[in-house]
Amino acid sequence: MTSIIKLSVMSGARDESPPCYLLQVDDFTFLLDCGWDGRTTENLLEPLKMHINQIDAVLLTYPDVNHLGALPYLVGTLGLQCPIYATIPVFKMGQMFLYDAYQSLRTTSDFDLFSLDDVDTAFDQMVQLKYSQHVSLDGKGRGLTVIPYPAGHMIGGTLWKIIKDGEDDILYAVDFNHKKERHLDGAVLETLGRPMLLITDTYNAMMVQARRKERDQGLFNNILSTLRGSGNVMVTVDTAGRVLELCQLLDQLWRNQESGLVAYSLALLSNVTYNVVEFAKSQVEWMSDKIVRHMEDQRTNPFQFKHVQLCHSLADLDKVPEPKCVLCTVPDMDSGFSRELFLRWSSNPLNSVILTQRTGPGTLAQQLIDEPQLGRIKLEVRRRVKMEGSELEEYQRRQAEERAAEVSRRASSSLMRAQSSMYSSDEDDDENDNSGAAGSVITATGMGAGGVDQAMDVIDVRTESSAAPLTSRGDDTRPKTFFKQHKSHIMFPFSEEKIKWDDYGQTIKHEDYTKFQGIVPEERAADDDGEVGMDADEVKKEEPKEAETEVPTKIVSAFKIVDVKCRRQFIDFEGRSDGESIKRILNLVKPRQLILVHGSSRSTKHLHEHCRTSREMSTNQVWSPMVGETIDATCESHIFQARLKDSLVTSLKFTSAKELELAWVDAKLQVTESDLAAAIGLQTVPTLDILPPSQIPEHTAVFLNEPKLSDFKQVLSKAGIQAEFSGGVLIINDRVAVRKNESGRIGLEGILCDEYYKVRHLLYDQYAIV
Repeated sequence: MTSIIKLSVMSGARDESPPCYLLQVDDFTFLLDCGWDGRTTENLLEPLKMHINQIDAVLLTYPDVNHLGALPYLVGTLGLQCPIYATIPVFKMGQMFLYDAYQSLRTTSDFDLFSLDDVDTAFDQMVQLKYSQHVSLDGKGRGLTVIPYPAGHMIGGTLWKIIKDGEDDILYAVDFNHKKERHLDGAVLETLGRPMLLITDTYNAMMVQARRKERDQGLFNNILSTLRGSGNVMVTVDTAGRVLELCQLLDQLWRNQESGLVAYSLALLSNVTYNVVEFAKSQVEWMSDKIVRHMEDQRTNPFQFKHVQLCHSLADLDKVPEPKCVLCTVPDMDSGFSRELFLRWSSNPLNSVILTQRTGPGTLAQQLIDEPQLGRIKLEVRRRVKMEGSELEEYQRRQAEERAAEVSRRASSSLMRAQSSMYSSDEDDDENDNSGAAGSVITATGMGAGGVDQAMDVIDVRTESSAAPLTSRGDDTRPKTFFKQHKSHIMFPFSEEKIKWDDYGQTIKHEDYTKFQGIVPEERAADDDGEVGMDADEVKKEEPKEAETEVPTKIVSAFKIVDVKCRRQFIDFEGRSDGESIKRILNLVKPRQLILVHGSSRSTKHLHEHCRTSREMSTNQVWSPMVGETIDATCESHIFQARLKDSLVTSLKFTSAKELELAWVDAKLQVTESDLAAAIGLQTVPTLDILPPSQIPEHTAVFLNEPKLSDFKQVLSKAGIQAEFSGGVLIINDRVAVRKNESGRIGLEGILCDEYYKVRHLLYDQYAIV
């Protein structure tokens, strides 16, 4: 590969922080994922600020917050403007993940890293793709092609393949799952051929998973025993990813009459439950072949759940009869419904908590996994409550001051616009209409001692004739200056309503034909017979009520000692390949170069040692970078980047070679010691300058191409020259011979004649000579 390839690690290397990497291919920079874990702050995203203007495209692998959670911040706050490539399910389910995460955090904190508007803006920039769809980039990315392939793990999960000019490729594959599941097929990593560079993770490098049947049986036994003991079961799930697999499994268990679960309740609790299920119903074609066949044979959608009750709040959940099994978000239990239910149910020994995913260190869920015998825990309970008393008065006072300042600002801007409009007419107007008004008087109310007057937005525009008599042109009191004075004509504000047309004529406004359901006029209060239809009191009752003012809220926190008496169990439903499978797949893929990211330091070191010593992989180079480190994966050791001055470019003589333009460059590179130190520290690109003609050395011509003798025979035939093969040698009229030696070089032999020179000229035309 003759391209310059560099990978910079922003996050997710030798630890379990969210993945975020910058991949540079020549002058084009990809952002591979931009994860966020709920505890990420602006300081942790600081490294991306320096590179935000260098990002040319974003590639997203999965819809969960761990892979795209920082995207709204990059777009809304940092101003990222570039194409964002993702599959259709990642586009739809990614919004659900972010909506649920935002609402969960806002209920327990003053979360302001991004807003829901930022989420919508970020997803408006997204380019939705299908699997195996080739996307050829343009501009700086000319020659680059990106292709998404199935990765398993979550619906829409993607392995990204990046190809440069049809050469060797780069493969970005993290968190993939090669196993088939109920609703998803496995990854196709081993079928994509041998890549030049593979970027993969080590998150599960040391993980040993139980068999699928044993895992499902363990979940079934825990739920059944708890419900039969009159306890409740809480299962922590994500918003719109792995929850689909669990819903499929549990709904099937509840459908089985012999399971003994039909008598109990099953609920799914999140802020976007209904939307997630509806999106899942519409994306069956992205799921496993088994799901598709089931829908074709049964003519029923597999996500039309019979026993799963959809809940959007704790009030909805309270209506579900107990004992019950509840799937709730979020999996880290630091916020959301899972934390609320844990505070409710953890002190009851009859209840059970099932954790289905590992989360980052420091979370409540991870603490329960690491300490299964934990009996008491100190938790910070944060709630959003309404303001009251003096605090509410102080808040309202500040809001009133802000509104007053806003009114004052608007009034000032309105006055300035009105004054500027006086002198905004055309220059020719000064010579016309001399008998008109001499000017306009503009007045505006000012600010009183008690605050800003409400009439400040109203500007009184009146002609001068209403205050003083007209004067003749000779008595004009306007200031005489060297510059021509502009004069404005007084007009009432008027905006012409444009009529919209479509293929069928004028567009109809539906509101013009809707029935009026407001206040009944007085003249129509009595009907034609003189009978009063309704009295004034009844009319007032039907008047629409004004929208109640939203009461401001605040976050109140307090520490609470929680006695953890409920049962806890971790059952792996992450949907990732385990350690043995990862090693086997790497042995089959055999990448020429390998970069290991996103995993604990221990697992990264373990997989790095295996790949370095494995004879089956035959990998040339293995890297395991740290956060903030940049890996140079360029294969050719004598490739450098340099800028060419315009004078040097104009002096070059380019030669066409297929789709390329080639030229021989003789230039000088002037770099001082200080410039060299700066270039090393900041990775700046040096500049090549033109050489004087007297200093340009001669060079041997270089022939670029590998023509075939069979193709050259057709060239000779088109030129009217007969040629035949004899023992692998192309003979032309028994006078000239063209042969190819063992090294692949073509030789020309023959008698010096007109045919010899003509054949040589045609042969030279098959090369790009530099």
